Amino acid sequence: MSKVKQLTEELTHHLTELKSLSEKTETEDRDFTEEERALVVEHMEKAKTAKEALAKAKADGDMLKAISELGDSISLNEPQGERATPSGLIVPERKSIGEHYVESTEYKSLLATAPNGGFGAKQRVQSLPTGFKSLVTGGSDTSAGAFVQNDYLGLQVAADAFQRPLALRDVVTAGSTTSDTVEYVRMTSYTNAAAPVAEATSSAAPTAPGGAGALVNNAGGGYKPESALAAAKVTTPVRTIAHWIPITKRALSDAAQIRTLIDAFLRYGLEEELEDQMVSGDGTGENFEGLSNVSGVQAQAWDTNALTTLRKAKTKVRTVGRSMANAYLLNPADLETVDLLQDNEGRYYFGGPGGVGSASVLWGLPVIETEAVPAGTGYVGDFRKAILWDREQASITVTDSHADFFVRNLVAILAEMRAAFGVIQPNAFVEVDLTA
Repeated sequence: MSKVKQLTEELTHHLTELKSLSEKTETEDRDFTEEERALVVEHMEKAKTAKEALAKAKADGDMLKAISELGDSISLNEPQGERATPSGLIVPERKSIGEHYVESTEYKSLLATAPNGGFGAKQRVQSLPTGFKSLVTGGSDTSAGAFVQNDYLGLQVAADAFQRPLALRDVVTAGSTTSDTVEYVRMTSYTNAAAPVAEATSSAAPTAPGGAGALVNNAGGGYKPESALAAAKVTTPVRTIAHWIPITKRALSDAAQIRTLIDAFLRYGLEEELEDQMVSGDGTGENFEGLSNVSGVQAQAWDTNALTTLRKAKTKVRTVGRSMANAYLLNPADLETVDLLQDNEGRYYFGGPGGVGSASVLWGLPVIETEAVPAGTGYVGDFRKAILWDREQASITVTDSHADFFVRNLVAILAEMRAAFGVIQPNAFVEVDLTA
C-alpha cells in the first residue's frame, strides 16, 4: 500500500469517528461525556497529524515527478539495455549524453565530411548544429532551476487586511424569506389602561366618559377601562447588494491563492455594506430603511458626559420602549472618548494604557464598535426587535462573458446577496447625541 493511500485511509478513519461522535450527541440531544470529549480531542490530534503527513507525502511525490520529467526533457531516461543489480533486480541501462551525441545523425554527418573518416590532431573542426536544445540552466523552472527552492514567505497581507470587524448581524434577529417583498407589523404606540374594577351594582347605562377610555357609571360602576395598541403594516422590499472585480485567467491559473483572497475580499464587502445599510440606509432608491431613518426611534440629548448620556439612553429603552437593551453601537472615535475618561485623580475608568482592552462593556451591555455609526452619535436598544431577512446569502460567480472579456482572457468575479431589513418596534431604540 502506498504511503499516500495509507495516510488518506488513516485521515478518513479519524474524521469518520469524529462525525459519528457528533451525530450521536445530536441524536440524543446532549453534550459530550468526559470520555467522548477525550476521544474527540484524540481523534482531532491524530487527524491533524495525518493531514500534515499526507500533505508532505504528496509534496515529495510531486518533487519526484518533477525530477523524472526533467530527466525526460534532457533524454537521460531513455533505456539502452538491461543490467542486473547486486540484489538480482534487472534495471534498464541509461545512455550518457556523450553516447547520445556520438550516435546522433548530426555527428555521423560530421564524420562523413572528415578526410578518411577521421580528424587529425591539428585539424580544426567546425561542427554542424546538433539537435540538442535542452540546455541545462539554473534560471529555468524546466531545467536545473526546478531544484532551486524559493524563499517563499506567503501573502504578506492577511485576507482580512483593511477590513473592520462586523458584529451587528450577531445581535439583530435573523430571519429568512422566499419572496422579493416582506410585510411585517410595526408597533407604533400603546396605552395601558389596566386598573382594578369594582363589581357592578347597577345595570344602568353610563352617564359620562371617564379617563383613559373608561366609562363612568355613576349609578353602579362595573365598566372596565379600555387600552389602546397602535400598529402599522410596513412593506419592505428585498434589496440586492453586489460588486465585482476583473482578473486575468493567467492570474487565476498561476496564483491559485488569489482566488481565495478575492473571494474573501468580495464576501466581506457585501457584509460591510449590509451593516452600513442597517444603520444608515435612507430608504430611497435601492437603499434599506436603516435604524437612523426609522420614525419613532427615541432620542437622548447630551447630559454631563458620555457615560451619563449613555446610561440615560438605556433607561429610556426600559421605561419608554418597555424593552431590555442588549447592545450599544458606537463609532470608534466615540469609544476612544469613553476609554480616555478619567476621574478627579487622573485615573482612567477603563484601565488606561495598561489595561487589557477598551470599554467593551458599558452599563452591563456589550459595545459594538462600528464605523457604520457616524462619530458623535450612538445607539442603544433591543436589537432583537430589528430583523434581517436573508433572501439569498452571499454567493461568488465567475464568468468570461462580460463585454469583451472572452477574447482578452479576462474573467469577472461577482459577489452578490439579497436581503431585507425592518424595525418592528422603533421606540425600543434610542439615538444618543454624544456631542458635548
